[in-house]
Amino acid sequence: MLNRCCFLLALLACTCAPGEDWPQFGGPGAKGISSEKGIPVSWSGKKNVAWKFRLPGSGWSSPVVVDGKVYLSAAVVGAKSSKDNPSLVALSVDSESGKLIWQTELFAKARSSRRHQKNSHASPTPLVDDGKLYVHFGTNGTACLDLAGKILWKNEELIYSPVHGGGSSPVRAGEVIVFSCDGAAAPFVVGLDRNNGKIRWKTNRPKSSGKLFAFATALALELDGKTQVILPGANWIASYNPANGKEIWRAWHGGYSVVPRPLYGHGLVYFSSSFDQAKLFAIRPDGKGEVTKTHIAWQSSKSAPHSPTPVLVGEELYCVSDRGIASCIEARTGKLHWRERVGGGYSSSVLSADGKIYFQNEKGDAVVIKAGKKFKVLSQNKLGERTLASYAISSGAIYIRGAYHLFKIQAAAD
Repeated sequence: MLNRCCFLLALLACTCAPGEDWPQFGGPGAKGISSEKGIPVSWSGKKNVAWKFRLPGSGWSSPVVVDGKVYLSAAVVGAKSSKDNPSLVALSVDSESGKLIWQTELFAKARSSRRHQKNSHASPTPLVDDGKLYVHFGTNGTACLDLAGKILWKNEELIYSPVHGGGSSPVRAGEVIVFSCDGAAAPFVVGLDRNNGKIRWKTNRPKSSGKLFAFATALALELDGKTQVILPGANWIASYNPANGKEIWRAWHGGYSVVPRPLYGHGLVYFSSSFDQAKLFAIRPDGKGEVTKTHIAWQSSKSAPHSPTPVLVGEELYCVSDRGIASCIEARTGKLHWRERVGGGYSSSVLSADGKIYFQNEKGDAVVIKAGKKFKVLSQNKLGERTLASYAISSGAIYIRGAYHLFKIQAAAD
């Protein structure tokens, strides 16, 4: 009897154990890695679908999940708005039931209608930090809400000329929320006071010419006891002091329309130059001033991504190009272990969970492989709905934003 009670208590403890939150673009630590076990490997539009929620509008912001609640942004056509100038909202969905908890309008009418066919009015991924939800819509504005949907502050001061729409997701670094405003001209990086939304600092990008726009999300990195914000833009990648916005170091990469988020590991920052000819770079982030000639450890143009953010797992860097060529690279040296076609066009970030690598293409087809120096496909999955958003993983489930629905993918209980 005692053994049976102990078993039941242990089972109850496992059942009630809280899942890992996914509070920002790239999840915990912005690494694109879930530490959870038992994440689904196979699914379809019906198989292993716990629920699907019909989205109230359009958008390609990725879901975030905190304390059993899913948060998203969307562009909604209403009585006073239109397809080109929709209202911009934040919403929360219950992760257990798939039911809408709240929806809050933040900006009644989008100012800018200019966007790429693969972009949207609601592309930057929300951030949940310290009990608050930060939602960004590029030049259309930034807002902070409590987790019950009440607006705490809004900022509509950052006017610039976007090219193809917005993309840079908000990131917390110290007391500021950081993102880029890399439009057609005069690109800059901004730090908003996280408590009231006021501009703490605005820093112009390094002087450059040609196409100046970019969409990357920053990486807040603590190095030698100091925090720096690393954010690629057109032609340059630069590091900023989050306390005052002053540039710490910069390096030339020569690309533009940069989308992938930087990653850090093994003493190196990994990033892509994106368009036109993408290159992967590994750079040491401990420099001062211009470090192009002194701190770049390696670079490679083999199947480098224009859009999807890679994932760094142990000693290997996993990437997928926009045209569907996946690669496994030795992170310290840039040596190629394998390069294989996984099919389709890609925008979503590469993610890792439980020793597996997940690739999600724009048609809604996913390829799951075993992590390692040899290429081994574990499953191929068809969601049946277009998606450009990246996954969120929490409490044993994968959350996928499609063109019309938010899906919760969860393995059926035995």
